[in-house]
Amino acid sequence: MREFVFPDPSLTGRAGQFVWLAINIEDEKNAPFLVMFPGEGVPTFAVLDPKDESVVLRLVGSMTVPQLHAFLDNARIAVAGGGSGRDADATLRTADQHYGARRYAEAAEAYRLALGQAPAGWPPYARAVEALLFSYQQTWFRGEAAGHDRCVDLAQSVLKRLAGTPSELAVAMTGLDCALALKDDAPDKAQRVAALEGEVRRIVADPKLTAAADDVSGAYGSLLEARGQAKDEAGARRTAEEWATYLEGAAARAQTPGQRAVFDSHRLTAYLQLGQPGRAIPMLEASQKDFPQDYNPPARLAAAYQAMKEWDKALLAADRALARIYGPRKLRVLDIKAEVLKSRGDLQGARRTLEEAVAFAEALPPGQRSEARVAALRKKLESWKEAGPPPS
Repeated sequence: MREFVFPDPSLTGRAGQFVWLAINIEDEKNAPFLVMFPGEGVPTFAVLDPKDESVVLRLVGSMTVPQLHAFLDNARIAVAGGGSGRDADATLRTADQHYGARRYAEAAEAYRLALGQAPAGWPPYARAVEALLFSYQQTWFRGEAAGHDRCVDLAQSVLKRLAGTPSELAVAMTGLDCALALKDDAPDKAQRVAALEGEVRRIVADPKLTAAADDVSGAYGSLLEARGQAKDEAGARRTAEEWATYLEGAAARAQTPGQRAVFDSHRLTAYLQLGQPGRAIPMLEASQKDFPQDYNPPARLAAAYQAMKEWDKALLAADRALARIYGPRKLRVLDIKAEVLKSRGDLQGARRTLEEAVAFAEALPPGQRSEARVAALRKKLESWKEAGPPPS
């Protein structure tokens, strides 16, 4: 969005309506903000009420320019406490308050009620549906078994009403993700996955599609997961190639190096899925040249060279990234470096690198520290210590 949406001239008139703030979640100085306003995904957009710093409106995921305008309009109404006065609008404000505070069970109930109260042509319909789907997902993550069932049912029931809108793809993709997350013995799981997979494929094939490129790329990732669960290797490969082709076309249409580099991580993932990491090298080398202080190109080169089993090149790229990287993402590069050292037979160096990763993970401040990540790194380190004495 930084490269494709925020530079749009139509947003100029918004400058005085909000105090704009971008938070780099990797920067340690922003950790206290992340404690106050945690999120479940990137990007997350939130509008705070200046009176009490409560989150009046929040959205997880990318937006197109029209969606961003609608989000900002809704935020101004929410801060002002306005609206049409209809029951649906009042209930929506309550739902947004719960959602902003990450009370997802309460938010789900309120969004469900608001949608039931909504008249035909209700303008906030699409965003209320998307928020309800996300709330269902989060209630499942927090222990409510029915969350994914409800998510699938809702997605299937509203798709026709959202036809031709940017939300159509987001809703179909979320529904597919929920269907894939159902237990293997869930009734009609295969049929529900197939139905939503078909909808996602139909939407991404539409030449009139207006969804954000991030959402389209994410949809291919969901389609790939569906083929993986079906153990359809040929179908998975076709999907990964379609994904790569889409991303290469999007990168070719980019007007600036920054816009082109937006697709680097997605393209690398697609190439890795295809078993063709070498296809990523030219684009990553170009990004490294265009953005010499950015840790992302060398970090991605390290992953690509690791997959190619070019250990020396992988280590050099990892070290270039480590000289620039900071925050929790450093752990990923340290992990790659440790794996590469282990693969080339330097178990002692691999252990030292993993010990560095554990120490760094433990030292991260609240808001950035992940106990699950610390535990996983410790577990890996212990397994490597049990692998025998370091080579002489």
